[in-house]
Amino acid sequence: QVQLVESGGGLVQAGGSLRLSCAASGSIFNINAMGWYRQAPGKQRELVATITSGGTTNHADSVKGRFTISRDNAKNTVYLQMNSLKPEDTAVYYCYAAVGPYNIHYWGQGTQVTVSS
Repeated sequence: QVQLVESGGGLVQAGGSLRLSCAASGSIFNINAMGWYRQAPGKQRELVATITSGGTTNHADSVKGRFTISRDNAKNTVYLQMNSLKPEDTAVYYCYAAVGPYNIHYWGQGTQVTVSS
């Protein structure tokens, strides 16, 4: 079992920045990858960024050049730095961890990001 606690969402004007954090606890030695999804009202959940246990990162085309995923292994925490935010980035952002040989996904509670125009 892995527990994920997110923080850092909020309201920001277009062009602004936010940093999301996701702290993992529990069976963290079995985590293969962590990342962020987002879901806007009326839309499907979208993968935003991932980072593997080896440090390989991947970002969705819609956020490349604006968002950066990183991690602090000592704190068991993954971050999503979001710059140049746009109104279309407004969504609930969910942290996830892919765990074990079957990459079972564990989820955080979600944090709201609202970008005003």
